[in-house]
Amino acid sequence: MLLDRFLPRIDFDSYEDFMQNYKINIPDDFNFGFDIVDEWSKLEPEKKALVWCDDHGNEKVFTFTDISRLSNKAANYFQSLGIKKGDMVMLILRRRWEYWVCAVALTKIGAIINPNTLQLTKKDIVYRANSSFAGTVICVNDKYVLDQVNAAMPEISTIKNKIVVGESAEGWLFFNEEIERFSDVFTRPTGENATTVNDIMIMMFTSGTSGMAKMVQHNFAYPLGHIVTAKYWHRVRENKLHLSVSDSGWAKFSWGKIYGQWICGAVILGYDMEKFVPKNLLSVMEKYKITTFCAPPTMYRFMLLEDVGSFDLSSVKHWTTAGEPLNPEVNAKWFRFTGHNIYQGFGQSEGTLIFADFKWDDIKVGSTGKISPQYNTKLLDSDGNEVEQGQEGSICIMDVKNNPPAGLFTGYYMHPEMTEKYLRGKYYDTCDMAWCDSEGYYWFIGRNDDVIKCSGYRIGPFEVESALLEHDAVVECAVTGAPDPVRGQIVKATIVIKKEYTPSEELKKELQEHVKKTTAPYKYPRIIEFVDELPKTFSGKIKRALIRHRDEKAVRTRDEED
Repeated sequence: MLLDRFLPRIDFDSYEDFMQNYKINIPDDFNFGFDIVDEWSKLEPEKKALVWCDDHGNEKVFTFTDISRLSNKAANYFQSLGIKKGDMVMLILRRRWEYWVCAVALTKIGAIINPNTLQLTKKDIVYRANSSFAGTVICVNDKYVLDQVNAAMPEISTIKNKIVVGESAEGWLFFNEEIERFSDVFTRPTGENATTVNDIMIMMFTSGTSGMAKMVQHNFAYPLGHIVTAKYWHRVRENKLHLSVSDSGWAKFSWGKIYGQWICGAVILGYDMEKFVPKNLLSVMEKYKITTFCAPPTMYRFMLLEDVGSFDLSSVKHWTTAGEPLNPEVNAKWFRFTGHNIYQGFGQSEGTLIFADFKWDDIKVGSTGKISPQYNTKLLDSDGNEVEQGQEGSICIMDVKNNPPAGLFTGYYMHPEMTEKYLRGKYYDTCDMAWCDSEGYYWFIGRNDDVIKCSGYRIGPFEVESALLEHDAVVECAVTGAPDPVRGQIVKATIVIKKEYTPSEELKKELQEHVKKTTAPYKYPRIIEFVDELPKTFSGKIKRALIRHRDEKAVRTRDEED
């Protein structure tokens, strides 16, 4: 087991024991490629690392020895192209198996991994490549992706290498063919070419709800920060299959599909779906008999629209979710089908797990669990003072300047002023709001600017959304504050309903009365809008800010016309 090389203690008797005694040993020269992938290949040459499949019946199984050798070939190939330590490399690879190989290879070299989603437009690619000074782009052979990159190239000054995986493409270097010319031995760099734990390993663009995406940088300790994620929240088991649903361009991929899971010796199931089809995902879980699973709440909601009971999911011992708060009704329905609760976790692209449902205590459905020992987390008011129990505050990680924890970002890439603002003070403010109850469970409210201020009341969108989702007509919804000349803001619900229901004034009134009965009457949505789909970020989070800004713009336009 490799885990005991980094944890003085692995097993804990209670949550209190976990909080007091969880520690990580971080070697100064830790490199995930050499110290995890290559080490597993030496200790257990036939140990499985990755089972990859897609929607077309293709399947590949890789041992850690396979990943080690292929990543060595790729590292030698990348170096032949002039890629070196500190160079930025854009990856747009969906869930192709080559992502794991390329990511490990770049880590061994010390180049910076920059994962991106395949939904990017030409404008996105131009901005991301130029702002990060990317010298190489590696893409899946997808017509849309290649067209966007090709269209962007005249406006990008830095990219010298265009590499495609899967199938060849005109004007692109073909990764799968090129690496076969290179040795499967790659010597760990020394001297100035060696990586240290403080070097930048990966840079992620945050999927913000407004404004241009920020560039979040993590150092080489970042994988170790995900031990808590994999071992104590996902509860992966060595040599058993774990499936997290995520495109490689999302931070959730790093959370659930490579780092902590491989450190713990679990096998990753890399299901390369072209788009999310609930029945297909359920079939894959059943076919491969996975043991642990993680997906955003939205996916659970859509799977529940299928006949979940007709699928044999008995192999799954632990279900988890993150990305949005989980509504109690979704958990209740899932429990009826599987006999298991869904365990929540909370964090950001800027870090790893902040809150989670851990094994030592019963979960409270609707809460985001308890504090992870990874961080010194407190809830603070706008003046930086810790709030009292039961009061809402901003989720803040303390003392990050003097004691930077493993897994927390080390800055915003190429933005020293922004880094100074967020990380060089007394604490890092996540700008997410929560409150804590008397038993130490944290209850997520929303982003600072998502909280609705109506006639002196402060209303969190999650509690209203939870009430709405208990109604049979509602598939998903977004609750926001709409401008109101009298109350300041009023509650608005933007709702996707099931196909068997028809939008009507009668349904609106029914939903309003349902909320009044389910939660405090003052929280009911005075405005209800039915839509076919909700706006979401690349990572699947609902863009409440976009809905809010549209409503504010509509009000301004009406005022100008009047």
